[in-house]
Amino acid sequence: MMANDEINIEHYRAKLMAQREALRGTEDSRRQAGAIVELDQTRTGRLSRMDALQQQAMAQAGQARAEVALRRIEAALARCDAGEYGDCLKCGEPIDPRRLDIDPATTRCLACAQARERN
Repeated sequence: MMANDEINIEHYRAKLMAQREALRGTEDSRRQAGAIVELDQTRTGRLSRMDALQQQAMAQAGQARAEVALRRIEAALARCDAGEYGDCLKCGEPIDPRRLDIDPATTRCLACAQARERN
């Protein structure tokens, strides 16, 4: 793969690092929200156990999404360090900077992403 010379890799590295820090900054609160629901009604107040379980499930799903996002960000930062950032992992062509602006951790150009969606 050829490194994408037309993009400012440091710009995207900074965006990726900011996203990583934001996710890490909310990690404790996500873990606490996904903690085991206690039977003690004094701790949950007026919320029913079912509501508490639903909130727990939503928090756990949010935690799983955050972990996936962190892995994608770390992989993108590794591509920055390797000089491979901004190139499609499928075809090797440069990824449009507008696509990287939307999701700096993206790994595929638009054509390859659309082809993947169709399959």
